[in-house]
Amino acid sequence: MTQNLLSGPESDPARDAGHEDAPPRVGFFTDTSVCIGCKACEVACKEWNAIPEDGMSLTGMSYDNTQALGASTWRHVAFIEQSVAPSAALSVPAPDGRTELPLTVAGRDGDPAAAGGGGDIRWLMSSDVCKHCTHAACLDVCPTGSLFRTEFGTVVVQEDICNGCGYCVPACPYGVIEQRPSDGRVFKCTMCYDRLGAGQEPACAKACPTESIQFGPLDELRERAALRVEQLHAAGVPEARLYGHDPDDGVGGDGAFFLLLDEPEIYGLPPHPVVTTRDLPTMWKHAATAALSLAGGVALSFALPALTGKNGRR
Repeated sequence: MTQNLLSGPESDPARDAGHEDAPPRVGFFTDTSVCIGCKACEVACKEWNAIPEDGMSLTGMSYDNTQALGASTWRHVAFIEQSVAPSAALSVPAPDGRTELPLTVAGRDGDPAAAGGGGDIRWLMSSDVCKHCTHAACLDVCPTGSLFRTEFGTVVVQEDICNGCGYCVPACPYGVIEQRPSDGRVFKCTMCYDRLGAGQEPACAKACPTESIQFGPLDELRERAALRVEQLHAAGVPEARLYGHDPDDGVGGDGAFFLLLDEPEIYGLPPHPVVTTRDLPTMWKHAATAALSLAGGVALSFALPALTGKNGRR
C-alpha cells in the first residue's frame, strides 16, 4: 500500500508497518567533516555481509575504486577533489577535542599556485549508504514482499524472496538499489539487521576510526548533529549543513543522514529528494476517472444511434 506523506507529528515507520512494540528508531549520522577516506567501513561491510568484490577499477578521475553504491557496494566512500581559494579555511575542528583534521593542502613546496587554479586543493570525503527513508518508495512497489520494514525502522531486502522484477530500482529517489548482473536480484544495505537483533552496532560504524559514522537512536543523532553544525559555524565553517535529517522533507526524513561541507550535488546526492510514489493515489484517481469517462462515452456512442432510430420511426 502506498504510504502517504501526512502533515503533523513525525511518522514512526516501524509502528506504521505493524511493529506495535517497536524499540526507538535507529539510524546513521555520517559527519563527513571527519571522514579520512580510509574505506574501513567499505571493508567491514563486505566482510560481515559476505558481499562479493565489485571490480575495484579506478575511474582515472579520483582515488575512488568503487565509484558508487550498488548491489555489491553497500557502503561507498566518495573522494571529491576541489580547487579552493588560498583564503579558505585550512582545517575543521574535530569533535570532543580530538586533533583537527586538515581539509585543504597547499600546492607543491607551499606554493598555492602549484595546486592548480591559483589556490589550494580541498578533499571532501563522505561514506554514502542507503538512506532507509521514512517513506520508502521501494517498499511501495515491491510485489513480493522481499523489501520489508524492520522493528528498528530500517528497510531490508530478503534476497531469497526477491524475484528480480527491478521495480524498486527506478523507485528509489537516491539511486541506491541495484540488481546484481549474475542473477537479477537486488541488494542494498540492511544496516546489519542481524547485528541489531543481537544488540550490536553495524559493522561500518564499529570499524570507523574517526567516528565519522555514528550509530544510535535517531532522535539522539539529530541532536548531536545539530550541535556539531553549531560548532562548525562558530569555528568559521559556514558551509556546514545537514542533509536528510528533516522529517518534513520529500521522503519524511532519512534513517541515514549526513553533515556536508558543500552542496548535496557535489557529493552526488539529489538536492530535494521526493518519494517517487507520493502521487500514486492521485494518479490512480485520475486514471479511474478517465476510465469511467471513456466507458460512459463508449456506452453513449451505442445508445445514441438506437435512440435516434426509434425517434425516426415515429
